[in-house]
Amino acid sequence: MALVSMKQMLADAKKNKYAVGCFNAINLEMARGVIQAAEQENSPVILCHAEVHFKYVPLDKIAPILINEAKNAKVPVAVLLDHGKSFSAVIKAMNLGFNAVMYDGSKYDFKQNVENTGEIVKIAGELGVDVEAELGYVVRPKSGGAEGDDDDSIIDDTSLYTKPEEACEFVEKTGVDALAIAFGTAHGVYLKTPQLDFERLKKISKAVDVPLVMHGGSGLTSQDFKKAIECGISKINYYTGMAYNASEAIREKFSQSSDKVYYHNIMMWSMDAFKDDVRKVIRLFGSTNKA
Repeated sequence: MALVSMKQMLADAKKNKYAVGCFNAINLEMARGVIQAAEQENSPVILCHAEVHFKYVPLDKIAPILINEAKNAKVPVAVLLDHGKSFSAVIKAMNLGFNAVMYDGSKYDFKQNVENTGEIVKIAGELGVDVEAELGYVVRPKSGGAEGDDDDSIIDDTSLYTKPEEACEFVEKTGVDALAIAFGTAHGVYLKTPQLDFERLKKISKAVDVPLVMHGGSGLTSQDFKKAIECGISKINYYTGMAYNASEAIREKFSQSSDKVYYHNIMMWSMDAFKDDVRKVIRLFGSTNKA
């Protein structure tokens, strides 16, 4: 199956009240595990690679792997650059064949974020690439294990949350296809029990007509995920939980094995672990049999 438009995927998710999972895949085993899970659940899925992960594998090395896996999948798959903070990374992803990009201008003020995002949307439009942007700021605490450098103390700073009136203006001025918002989630492992502002989410959902995206989902309860989808979330990014759960599964395999363990054994264990975890998440997001 050819690459499928993320915009098209999320439009259906928004209409039918489920969420499409977006999974960071930083190697072949992760990509294959995600695709196998999606195929077994008959679910659309988004493979992504984040700029913060370029230090593990450069964009030009992972791009052919993700795109090839997507094109050969039996279910709809989009390939997204996640949290592209630099123009160079975003443009490079488009040129390498990613059919969606997330430009993250959340560190800028509203005006600059609008201006930068608008420029990306214009370029992407010429290339047939869908664009997600972020308004508000989803924190990435230093202690959260997600490559963050934010001070841990800002996880309760509600001034960083997305404002409904600004969300409406942002979407109108930029023309983005999806909007990532801040309403109490955080990247990485949660340092304390999150208090999600679902009322804010509802207001934003009513104020804009594009699908909404939740980043920082690892560590939320099943009820949190279901409520977020019910209140308007159509795409959920998930990485930290998957990475941790897979490593724990591999640790368990080591403890149970009395034979010699070879690297290829670890590769297969990890692929199966990613697949099993992603299948659970897909069911939770409600996208099973939505392919």
